[in-house]
Amino acid sequence: MAGTTAPFSRFEWMIAWRYLRARKAEGGVSTMTWISLIGITLAVFALIATMAVRAGFRAEFVDTILGANAHVTVYQTGEVNEVSGQIDRSIQDYEAMAARLRDVDGVIRAAPLIKGQVMANLRTRNAGVEVFGIRAENLAELPRIADPETGRGDIARFEEGIAVGSGVAQELGVMVGDKIKIISPNGVKTAFGTSPRINAYEVVYIFSAGRYDIDRTRVYLPFAEAQSFFSREGVADEIEVMISRPEDVEKMLVPLMQAGGDRALVWTWKDASGGFLRALEVEDNVMFIILSILVLIAAMNIVSGLIMLVKNKGRDIGILRTVGLTEGSVLRVFFICGAFTGALGTLLGVVLGVLFTAYIDPIFSFVNVMMGGGVWDPSIRGIYHLPAKLEIGDVMTATGLSLGLSFVVTIFPARRAARMNPVEALRYE
Repeated sequence: MAGTTAPFSRFEWMIAWRYLRARKAEGGVSTMTWISLIGITLAVFALIATMAVRAGFRAEFVDTILGANAHVTVYQTGEVNEVSGQIDRSIQDYEAMAARLRDVDGVIRAAPLIKGQVMANLRTRNAGVEVFGIRAENLAELPRIADPETGRGDIARFEEGIAVGSGVAQELGVMVGDKIKIISPNGVKTAFGTSPRINAYEVVYIFSAGRYDIDRTRVYLPFAEAQSFFSREGVADEIEVMISRPEDVEKMLVPLMQAGGDRALVWTWKDASGGFLRALEVEDNVMFIILSILVLIAAMNIVSGLIMLVKNKGRDIGILRTVGLTEGSVLRVFFICGAFTGALGTLLGVVLGVLFTAYIDPIFSFVNVMMGGGVWDPSIRGIYHLPAKLEIGDVMTATGLSLGLSFVVTIFPARRAARMNPVEALRYE
């Protein structure tokens, strides 16, 4: 038999299968096999589910940033105004600057903006908001703002009124067609001081950008109206630039600064959210390490089961060695026992992880109902729901990690079985 048995032959698989199906009367090995299997399954499921949620959260967070904000903001260093003596950062030749920025390779759009912080009022309700003065054609190109599935009202009527975020509308109790007052403390200067500027606008569109901080604080005014309201006639505060590859925004900085002119400065979406993105990356790495340790602990259950199996099958090992089974064959038999458990547990864990990702919305809704609601607070998380994004790289990483650990830890008890002395194994039989 020693000369005819090939590695991982049918005979070795048959012996391994019989050992895996050992009865409780034979030492409870089948119970340990089930514990190992369930442990590996849950560990791989937890690893895949966590990585999918983290990938989905980052993708949704970045998408809400890129879909409602400038990829790059171009502004100017301040100059001292000779009349007021204050530092003036306004862009005088904003049309020419925007045209130069549009000519940069990779730029999709460059639009002048007016920005200001004001108070919005409807009857007895007030809310602090940030006004973005923008042209109608540029507003229609913001995917998260001009989304017909989430927006209410008619964005085509933007030039006739004002567009507000869904959070602002909820805070004020505003519906499409209502008129709200916009109040700025920096109004008309009189002999008795500065009089607040108050204008009323019809709400023609209510948008939902998918980000709590945007929907709760942002309103859009037509560009010319915003210039008039903030006394910024003939100037713009900054240029909003959209590029084709926002993930590679660093490569665009030099040409954008050259196109902006000598006083131009740039501020990218990564500068604005870089701290949060770095925190997400650190958290991803830490969670992966912790869950990898969980997979290792689950794989160690295989060692316990195999050690019990080797101990209970000492007589069988001695007989097999006596009839000519080699050390390599014995090692492979017990390696198959452990590796099969690890492989099956990994497969089941991957299936559970994929199903969790596919049905995360009803699962999360069920958890939210069971916990009495309020499990996900958008004012803290920033986005409105828990997303999940299954990436093939994450699945392959989890699968490779689980299989690798399962195979490695199996080797040690398998070697112990292979090196067992058949004489010692049969001495007391």
